[in-house]
Amino acid sequence: MTPTLSKLLESFVGAWILDKIQGKLDSYQYGAMKGRSTTHALIDITHHWNRDVDEGQSVRAVFIDFAKAFDHVDHKVLLQTFTEFHLPDTIVQWMCSFLRHGRQRVKIGSVMSEWLEMDAGMPQVSYLGPLTFIMLIDKLQMSCMTHKFVDDTTLSEIAAKSATSYMQECCNELVEQSQEVRMIVNVRETKEMIIGPILKKSTARSVAQRHSRR
Repeated sequence: MTPTLSKLLESFVGAWILDKIQGKLDSYQYGAMKGRSTTHALIDITHHWNRDVDEGQSVRAVFIDFAKAFDHVDHKVLLQTFTEFHLPDTIVQWMCSFLRHGRQRVKIGSVMSEWLEMDAGMPQVSYLGPLTFIMLIDKLQMSCMTHKFVDDTTLSEIAAKSATSYMQECCNELVEQSQEVRMIVNVRETKEMIIGPILKKSTARSVAQRHSRR
């Protein structure tokens, strides 16, 4: 567990980072941001969905979940992301020190495993965990409407009545971009929902079927 004083220091660094990246993050990211919450995300999503359904259109939504998202945060990719956001060298060097030589082991009863040094993941209950994660997945920019709340991502396609769906192409984009930041889509927790008139059968397979064959 992270000591209380360390958490306090993290909050100072986190506030510094937020000040530097303000206005640079995806405007549809609602997690780990001051003045934003799940309520804001839900209001914005349902506003778009209700408006389009009222106009006689269909909505096809895919709810993406990343497998063990915080455990798969690649430290090298994360530090590269910091430089792309043009954060001061002081912050980058501090984060290098923060992430370096992290270790973990398992305890069962009185038996402990050997220490394992980690090159990925963020400390549990870390103030910087959600903040650095939303910076990491800021690169995920699909061609359809996308709402994000930390590691939960919702893709929405608005289509005219009985039009052909192209959601699979958006899912393909997400999979490819996720691989670039070393994220893995959790197939079991990824769900689909259609609102309004049923869309014509898409020639593409569902995202779950696509991943199950890999």
